[in-house]
Amino acid sequence: MEKSKVMKGTKQQKSEFIWGWFFILPTMLGLLVLNIIPIFQTLYQSFFKTGDFGKGNVFVGLDNYVKMFLDGDVWQALLNTGKYAIIEVPFSIAIGLIVAVLLNRKMRGRTAFRTIFFLPMVAAPAGVAMVWRWLYNTEFGLINQLLSKVGIAPVKWISNPNIAFASIAVVGIWSVIGYNMILFLAGLQEIPRDYYEAAEIDGASFAKQFFNITIPLLSPTLFFVCVTRIIASLQVFDLIFMMMDKTNIALPKTQTLSYLFYKYSFIQNNKGYGSAIVMLLLAVIMIITVIQMRVEKHVNY
Repeated sequence: MEKSKVMKGTKQQKSEFIWGWFFILPTMLGLLVLNIIPIFQTLYQSFFKTGDFGKGNVFVGLDNYVKMFLDGDVWQALLNTGKYAIIEVPFSIAIGLIVAVLLNRKMRGRTAFRTIFFLPMVAAPAGVAMVWRWLYNTEFGLINQLLSKVGIAPVKWISNPNIAFASIAVVGIWSVIGYNMILFLAGLQEIPRDYYEAAEIDGASFAKQFFNITIPLLSPTLFFVCVTRIIASLQVFDLIFMMMDKTNIALPKTQTLSYLFYKYSFIQNNKGYGSAIVMLLLAVIMIITVIQMRVEKHVNY
């Protein structure tokens, strides 16, 4: 009898193991085909240079990497990428968290407000970029038209090299607030209501409840959002591509590593050099992610 129970348990465990792999297999195959294999292909391509007239590949060893480290445009693009992440990530997380806390309370029209904040995530990135490009238009844009009503001169939002990257970062912040809000709402709903009720009985203010209850118990979700937003911000491409013309004088001060990869690989057909640039981006993302993981472990322990 005991033997039959062991055999039954073993069969059940085997069945769960098989079905578990069956359900994650499509995701694993997609990850392998769309992510893992292209990484190695890109690494391999970075050691080659496209032949004359686009014919064949010529092995050049580390020449692409040497050229990249001596290229001022690459370092400027890395700086631009960092600037964008520094502006977009903290503001999008902070605003998303505040909105989530406010919309997690009982209020009239709560579902409608949640939907409105999430709508930018549903819209196509190209459409969002084009709408904001018209809003930023120096002569006819709605923002400058409103500023002119109060006597402020038109601002060159996306053609002034000093503020163009900040203007683009504002669009990025606006686009992801809803996504961050949804993740924070999911985390907030996992926090037992008893903590807040006990704090209210003790006379704790809303601010004290936020910093002493919400933030500590929401830290796993906060860490996840922080990691994913930093990775996504370092890969920004669509906003730059759609909002900045090739003739825009502010383009050198706004183009990111992803944009440089696109320019060299698909416009100049220099896929080897473009691959080297995107490998630099991958290395930066990995280093930052490892640092975040270590900081998270240090904070938890």
